[in-house]
Amino acid sequence: MITAFIFFLHLIFMLVIFTKKWQEEGLSAGFLNLVLIGILFAVGWTISGLIAKLVMEQEGLGIYYDRDTFSLTLLTIAEFFFYKFYYKETSTATDKGTQ
Repeated sequence: MITAFIFFLHLIFMLVIFTKKWQEEGLSAGFLNLVLIGILFAVGWTISGLIAKLVMEQEGLGIYYDRDTFSLTLLTIAEFFFYKFYYKETSTATDKGTQ
């Protein structure tokens, strides 16, 4: 159940970013951002899976939180900080209301 929730969060994030980039920069920018997110998800899940394999057994902490769920949790935390930096808005002097 936790794994499905994490996948759902990624799906919603991809839709939000696609829509935002499509409206601001065009359709090709939206698709490029989808590809970026997909590649980072696949590579990140592989790396976090290797880390999780070193830290915990396959059974994990119970039936709902196994090693795969732990690796997805690690990935989501790492992605949160990366995407927060990558997609931050750059403000200019006119945005701040200075005259």
